Amino acid sequence: MSNSREAILNRVRQAVAEGNRVGTALPLPARGDVGRQGAGLDPPARFCSEVTAAGGLAHAVPDIEAAATCVMELVQNKSAQRVLIGRGAVVDRLGLTPQLGARGITAWAVDNLEAGTERDQFFQADLGISGVAYAIAETGTLVMASGRRDPRSLSLLPPVHIAVVGQSQLLPDLFDLFAALEPDKASLPGCLSLITGPSKTGDIELKLVTGVHGPGELHVVLVKNA
Repeated sequence: MSNSREAILNRVRQAVAEGNRVGTALPLPARGDVGRQGAGLDPPARFCSEVTAAGGLAHAVPDIEAAATCVMELVQNKSAQRVLIGRGAVVDRLGLTPQLGARGITAWAVDNLEAGTERDQFFQADLGISGVAYAIAETGTLVMASGRRDPRSLSLLPPVHIAVVGQSQLLPDLFDLFAALEPDKASLPGCLSLITGPSKTGDIELKLVTGVHGPGELHVVLVKNA
């Protein structure tokens, strides 16, 4: 046995003897604000700027009524005929389902889809509208807490994704997200997705291509008084 291999095994044996097992690791030292960037003096403006820089389209509106109008215009501009609608504290207030129906657009509320048949609706949808759990101003990132009311497919399968964000959901920095989640971490969802811009990859010949693993177009409607 080589000396280097024996040295590694000795370190493993020592760690086991000292109790360094799964679930018994020593706590990490507090980081404080090390690495925190913040979002400057105007987090909403920073958020919209970062969404645009990441390839998304940001729409800042003053209130719920303006947000509903903005979303309806986006749906009509994309000529969408089949729309999936998620749930959330802000998106629920827009009253989109009757407005879409009045224009002859099929609207499916994701939590009302019949179990076992929802796959067809997800793949047939032209556009998905979701709420968010949080949004991060520093990077223009959407934080999606996936569940029955907001399945991950809602932001992945339709070719166009519209996310409705209330300004009260806006956090300055990624560090602030972890601080916000800490008190309620026992009830975290099975999947927490961080989405920055539309789906894109540069794996093939180092050429940036959008819409490969998810929507090719991302719209973010930021509602200031929500």
